[in-house]
Amino acid sequence: MKICVLGGGAWGTALAINAAGRHAVTLWARDPLQAAAMAATRENQRYLRGVAFPEALKVEAGSATAALAGADLVIIATPMAALRSQLDGLRQLACPIAWLCKGVEMAPQGAGEVGLLAHEIQARVAPALQAGVLSGPSFALEVAQGRPTALVAASPLASVREALVEAFHGPSLRVYANDDMVGVEVGGAVKNVLAIATGLADGLGLGLNSRAALITRGLAEMTRFGVALGARVDTFMGLSGLGDLVLTATGDLSRNRKVGLLLAEGRTLAQAVDSLGHVAEGVYCARTVVQRARHLGVAMPIADSVVALLDGRVKPAEAVAELMGREPGVESA
Repeated sequence: MKICVLGGGAWGTALAINAAGRHAVTLWARDPLQAAAMAATRENQRYLRGVAFPEALKVEAGSATAALAGADLVIIATPMAALRSQLDGLRQLACPIAWLCKGVEMAPQGAGEVGLLAHEIQARVAPALQAGVLSGPSFALEVAQGRPTALVAASPLASVREALVEAFHGPSLRVYANDDMVGVEVGGAVKNVLAIATGLADGLGLGLNSRAALITRGLAEMTRFGVALGARVDTFMGLSGLGDLVLTATGDLSRNRKVGLLLAEGRTLAQAVDSLGHVAEGVYCARTVVQRARHLGVAMPIADSVVALLDGRVKPAEAVAELMGREPGVESA
């Protein structure tokens, strides 16, 4: 199987490394200097320093046309903000395609406009593509190191799900198929916002009880939001819902959790983001998630508090006080 991974970040590189032992994999980077460095050193020193590339992994740059030639599967491994332009350039692609980004596109200016999930962008920009998403609880470093991981391949098309399973299911990576693309994408987006909240609570030293409460009630928010968009409830009990939320909210490699920890220390949002060296999607999609939830009439108090914190309208301790001061409710709501 010939796989082309578009994007030289941590996650795209990790999957390319993982699959290169079983398939013909090309890792394409937009930046020719980065591609040249990776080809010379046989590692991604910027994002995955110390993890050697398999001998079979090819690295290319420049025009993606050559890298795409003859591909059986194309993986878009760019941040959410770049997905639309990538899809636009791949509208005529004949083979299956999947993206790795987790988030919601920033809403355009204009009355009534809302931010879109990845599959909604694809439906508008490149509706003829055979498309899907690969998601789930996964830190790039651990996948690159071959540590056991489980992911979800989601698409309404069986052919896309089967291509993703064939490409990435292996000794250290289990890939489960799911046809609920909406639910998988919602889980991947909202868990980043909730991880900022749990990082904040941990940074403030609020204890394990508060972390458990935030994760559990955050899962309820995620599920309400997803169901309102047409997802299935059971998807949020799986890898791309509960699994990814637990990992991102508690794992020390989580960039979104790190943002919450830094804000609790008194750092500004700009300082927190600048210190990461990677994109923290929760920072960029939190406002859009809350905006879309309000448009749907879905209550998301934890996400609301995260947005108020990111916007500087409340201080860390005030965000916690607002959540704790809410009126009593029933757990199923």
